[in-house]
Amino acid sequence: MSSAQYQLDNRPRSVAHLLLERVAATPDREAYRYPVAPGAGASGAEEWRSLTWARTAERVTAIAAGLLALGLRTEERVAISSSTRVEWILADLGVMCAGAAATAVYPSTNADETAYILADSDSRAVFVENAAQLAKVAAHADRLPGLGHAILFDAEDELPRVEGLEVLSLAGLEERGTAYLQLHPDAVREAVGAIEREQLATLIYTSGTTGRPKGVRLVHDCWAYQGVAQEVSGLLEPDDVQFLWLPLSHVFGKALISGQIRTGHVIAVDGRLDRIVANLPVVRPTVMASAPRVFEKVYNGIAARARAEGGARYRIFQWAAKVAREHARTGQESLVATGTRTVPLRLTAQHALADRLVYGKIRAAFGGELRGSASGSAALAPDIAYFFAGAGVPVLEGYGLTETSAGCTVNPADDFRVGTVGRPLPGTEVRIAGDGEVLLRGPGIMRGYHNLPEKTAEVLEDDGWFRTGDIGELDEEGFLRITDRKKDLFKTSGGKYVAPTEIESRFKAVCPFVSNILVIGDGRNYCTALIALDEAAIMPWAASHGLGDRAYAEVVSAPEVRALIDGFVRRVNGDLQRWQTIKKFALLPRDLDIEHGELTPSLKVKRPVVERAYAEAVEAMYEGAREA
Repeated sequence: MSSAQYQLDNRPRSVAHLLLERVAATPDREAYRYPVAPGAGASGAEEWRSLTWARTAERVTAIAAGLLALGLRTEERVAISSSTRVEWILADLGVMCAGAAATAVYPSTNADETAYILADSDSRAVFVENAAQLAKVAAHADRLPGLGHAILFDAEDELPRVEGLEVLSLAGLEERGTAYLQLHPDAVREAVGAIEREQLATLIYTSGTTGRPKGVRLVHDCWAYQGVAQEVSGLLEPDDVQFLWLPLSHVFGKALISGQIRTGHVIAVDGRLDRIVANLPVVRPTVMASAPRVFEKVYNGIAARARAEGGARYRIFQWAAKVAREHARTGQESLVATGTRTVPLRLTAQHALADRLVYGKIRAAFGGELRGSASGSAALAPDIAYFFAGAGVPVLEGYGLTETSAGCTVNPADDFRVGTVGRPLPGTEVRIAGDGEVLLRGPGIMRGYHNLPEKTAEVLEDDGWFRTGDIGELDEEGFLRITDRKKDLFKTSGGKYVAPTEIESRFKAVCPFVSNILVIGDGRNYCTALIALDEAAIMPWAASHGLGDRAYAEVVSAPEVRALIDGFVRRVNGDLQRWQTIKKFALLPRDLDIEHGELTPSLKVKRPVVERAYAEAVEAMYEGAREA
């Protein structure tokens, strides 16, 4: 039996057990870094503070004891409604160490849906980030008779009053827990000792495109498996510094905590999206996880700055970008063919020069220490992946769903294949069904949808295989390629199947101004597209082409901009089959966003929502169309 298999077979029962093991092994090592705003009258940058593993355990134990003092019992739910911050992690670990189960709520969720999630999960208490999150709970308190307590991360001296709820500060809960431990010193250790593998640990509600979200039941063994699998696969190392900004209400962000506890590396945590770029040179991460949209925006920003500088600088960037892609693609092709990553001397020399001129600055923008970045939740355009790989910032695509406790497959750092989502994690099986659907089986698979046995039966087979709803292919070496969502595939009126994600990915690879694109054509006689442009990329272009005095909405409606984007559409169409080509497109007056319900919190496009919102624009593109 291999060492990896032994570790998987003998994994702890829960993340709570992982935490106790970690604290015993490295109590004085740094566990978490988090930013603290300068005090009144102070000047300069934010201060970053640290928690050791021992101090983390003290706070987690106090929170767990505080929950036990409130009367929380095994598997009872405690919700967390907050942005990504160190308190989210402490609260979640406290819930698990108390033997209870956490209900994750996105802070962007509106009051009505927040109430639905709290009621459906039967949450007994809720951690809220601030008064605004508490107000959403209070707005529908009459629908939550089982909810008894609210704990504020950011609390004023005088706590808000909410009828029917006891409102505490996080510090107040920890004080209550400390007092409880004086009377019951072994309470938390006993609660952890009683945790079973199949005990409910987390409910994460999927952000569905239609109807109410479904609660995904993930047990303690799901997270323990994630922690050990990430370690034995070599994804994480004890000396890593990870920058975590992903939403912890999303399964991807939460799974990273399991891996971190297992390996014992440092996480710098700050979920403020507007601080990502500023934080990178301060944190200097060695690893970071992200969604593809972030890499697309970074690439668009780099290209826009080079274009604004113009002349020789822009030509150098264009040349360097081409060299980066060619170097990465050639190296991958040789690795696949011969087992060794080799590049011709001519290209090696060009790459070395481009590194001095361009790539070093790109790596410096990421902090200068990044050895790899994991990407998930959607496909990354291959040309963008090749660019970053060639620039020395490899983006390792992986694949997973809420229902699989995040990662199921991932590209290895020493053998990554652009265009694939890698190989299965140790202990996970992948199979392709007869219709091309990807099936998964392993310890990370959910145990069902909460209170929805019929929905569970639709996706979980009796023998443990989970139907993902994604279409994919496995190559001879076990690398998985996702080609589209099964439900997103559509058939034109001419009977031709179209995979919109593939076309959208190609467009993002060639157009540096795009933010989001939605290809449409189900039951129609040709394909069209709704295109939203990246304001940070298009506005500098507009300024340099005589449109600098116009607002964004005016810029995207300008004939010059339409002609610009039309050129990219034609370029993509040149590589597509006739029935796949985009015959017409509409530029949207603003970008898609979470606030209008067009994107999920993990930045996936909600196709039905967008199509409904811009139905008139869609119909205008088909007016007078001759049926094929």
